[in-house]
Amino acid sequence: MDTVTEDKEGCYFNRSVKFFYEESGKNISDHWRKRDYVIVTLGMTVCFIVIFSNLLVIGAILKNRRFHFPIYYLLGNLALADLFSGISYLHLMFHTGPWTIKLSKHQWFVRQGLIDTSLTASVLNLLAVAVERHQTIFNMQLHSKMSTRRVFIIILFIWLVAIIMGLVPTMGWHCLCDLPNCSTMAPMYSRSYLVFWALLNLLTFSIMVAVYTRIFVYVRHKSKQMSQHTSQMRYKETVLNLMKTVSMILGCFVVCWTPGLVVLLLDGLGCEKCKVLRYEKYCLVLAECNSFVNPIIYSFRDKDMRRTFRDILCCLFQRSSNHQGNSGAHFNTLEHENYKSRTAEPVEKSNGTPLIHEGSEDLPASSENWN
Repeated sequence: MDTVTEDKEGCYFNRSVKFFYEESGKNISDHWRKRDYVIVTLGMTVCFIVIFSNLLVIGAILKNRRFHFPIYYLLGNLALADLFSGISYLHLMFHTGPWTIKLSKHQWFVRQGLIDTSLTASVLNLLAVAVERHQTIFNMQLHSKMSTRRVFIIILFIWLVAIIMGLVPTMGWHCLCDLPNCSTMAPMYSRSYLVFWALLNLLTFSIMVAVYTRIFVYVRHKSKQMSQHTSQMRYKETVLNLMKTVSMILGCFVVCWTPGLVVLLLDGLGCEKCKVLRYEKYCLVLAECNSFVNPIIYSFRDKDMRRTFRDILCCLFQRSSNHQGNSGAHFNTLEHENYKSRTAEPVEKSNGTPLIHEGSEDLPASSENWN
């Protein structure tokens, strides 16, 4: 893929990135403009927010034993995908604008492949979350009984598929030997690949929306059958709250990414009247913003997650400001002491069933509450 490779008949291996951009009509200035500085500055700012916020989510899930369940491992992997997305966009910010035409073809494919990989990982994570919620809710459980080993196998599979999808254009599905079929937005990508990729993701979005709709109908139906017993009412609220949280995550993902995928699809179909380059930057910014939306949703929807965020930030602040004790962590309020004592050991019912925490209540993870 480098510029020193000899051209073959009908192929353009020995051409620069600039050649493909000019051929596709996506001309890039060779000098920095005020608009370029604004885009890069805003982009880098968003990237640092994305990286920090998702590190916070991953740290909270690792730190708090109440989050050591399959659904939270999958949500943690979603945060890892968003973290990877932030790193990918940060890499893009250092290889955009006038820098783009200085890239080798290999560097350009790496730049695009990182973004493709991060999106594929996010989509597959959301699909795994949807399947996990469907299985647990219809089996009348709060948390899946899937083993930790199986969860990590699923996570490994997600990243394997994501990496392969990111490498597909580099491995041959490009337009270096089919110049008329080159994309306008991604000048070395084949239009057919963009159509395949956009349709695949849009189809996956539709499947996930259908799954969550079915789950909500089922949960509402079951909720009406529950008695007014306090423990059952709390359990119902817990299920609904968790469902609302993951549904908000899915909804924001669909809203943020659908415009970009539609624009890619129109570009892949060769719609010249659509003027896709006019909307490209806005769609990219919207998609990038999705990567720091999830931590905000966690903060507003989950009291325990919000409390864990606060503990981590307090710990980091105290370590940087003073060194009190060997651990560097110091609980100086009654609320923190009570929280520390509550989370020291998992509480169990007399029959050995673990209590699951959601919000501020301890709730039994038992299917009996659905009867």
